[in-house]
Amino acid sequence: MLSRVKSHGLNGIGGFGVQVETDIANGLPAFEIVGLPDAAVKESRERVRAAIKNAGYVFPAARITVNLAPADMRKEGAVYDLPVALSILAASGQLGARPKLEFVTFGELGLDGGVRAIAGVLPMVIDAFSQGETVFAVPEGNAEEAAYVEGVSILPVASLATLCGHVRGEAEITPRPTECWQSGETRYATDFSEIKGQQGAKRAAEIAIAGGHNILLIGTPGAGKTMLARAIPSILPQLTYEESLEITKIHSITGATKGRGMIRERPFRAPHHGASSAALVGGGNRAMPGEISLAHYGVLFLDELPEFRHDVLEALRQPLEDGFITVSRAAATATYPAEFVLVAAMNPCPCGNYGSRIHPCRCAKSQIERYRGRISGPLMDRIDLQIEMPEVGFLELSEKAAGEPSAMVRTRVEAARARQRERFRQDGILLNAQMNTKLIKQYCAPDEASEQLLSRAYAQLKLSARAYQRILKVARTIADVEGAEKIRLEHYAEAIQYRSLDQNGRDA
Repeated sequence: MLSRVKSHGLNGIGGFGVQVETDIANGLPAFEIVGLPDAAVKESRERVRAAIKNAGYVFPAARITVNLAPADMRKEGAVYDLPVALSILAASGQLGARPKLEFVTFGELGLDGGVRAIAGVLPMVIDAFSQGETVFAVPEGNAEEAAYVEGVSILPVASLATLCGHVRGEAEITPRPTECWQSGETRYATDFSEIKGQQGAKRAAEIAIAGGHNILLIGTPGAGKTMLARAIPSILPQLTYEESLEITKIHSITGATKGRGMIRERPFRAPHHGASSAALVGGGNRAMPGEISLAHYGVLFLDELPEFRHDVLEALRQPLEDGFITVSRAAATATYPAEFVLVAAMNPCPCGNYGSRIHPCRCAKSQIERYRGRISGPLMDRIDLQIEMPEVGFLELSEKAAGEPSAMVRTRVEAARARQRERFRQDGILLNAQMNTKLIKQYCAPDEASEQLLSRAYAQLKLSARAYQRILKVARTIADVEGAEKIRLEHYAEAIQYRSLDQNGRDA
């Protein structure tokens, strides 16, 4: 007897439909799974055999062939345990003469017949829904996550026996109600009001987040670089439903959302400087997402930037420019979104005291040049704001009055982003940092006085064409933060100041 059960597979954050076909024939007892399965899928034979018996059903003593179609797409993980077991029971007639299997199902089986949560449920449900599927039988631990997709019916499955009872009409599974997404209130570990001094750096951080610009913080040890970076999540705008859905899809692939439902906070990823290129951009046999994709719509913080390996830093160049990363491996190729704000921090020299008013620098000029040379010119070009953070004096540290709270800064950031959304509503982008050359000419054209200033800066700072365009983008964001319709001379001047390290780095 032949049976078919619908399931789904993943390829990056996209997917493909899978038909689990089972044929049971006379002959010596055997159990084969074909259709390009990986080791985890092949191992499912023993899990399925034990789960069927412990669920109270009979495992057929016959020749069983399970085909996972299409046969030219690699099938990975334990997601096919549940559909394989269901297909075997249907083919052996244990679910009735004509069982209704008009749903898509996936899940890992325990030996006792229980169904365990799996990774990647949300992107699979979304992709299958786009292909016309509306009913899904998913592990109970993934039901909340899947129920945020509007227009689908989610059947939470606790065990194989439960799903079999539903198919046989003995005890129907009640669909989980569609979840209503709401952005949650978040408590942040660090608030802008707690940062003493560093008004210029806090202003630069506000501009960076408002326009989606990358920022580099340079200062001596203890200047507050890391504290400021870790306070940046407190000024990020609230997530929208669409943004939350896309972030959750990426994190779901790694299994990070099991039992958590939707992600309600913008990501803040801070990998160690010993991280490999694969950890940062993604990789492995399954072409999994890396830190830059897990930071999508959030912040990627790279502390001690020059201590990262050269190949790791160079791998950032393409996603910083394009907003996505394609991970290619022998067994798989996947494209992941990577629209994040890069926040990097570094010391001015190997000893950390170059430019200090308190501690003398012990580094030779050649050492400083080698240290800063670890960050290539093309990568530095892609960092819009380069900020020197001076040491904080005792009077600033002992100041009793609290500074401006993050909530007030976030209000200005959200207002600036709202202006950008309105401006770019016909252009397919959301932030100033995403403008191409055509949009820069349209929205950032300087007047005569501003053009003269930019001309002098271009020559004196020896800017590249990319750095020049980024100055124009930052000036547009400064005007948006201040609520100005047109970019004024002082906005361009401030944007140029944020590129001053281009010249300082050469003079070191």
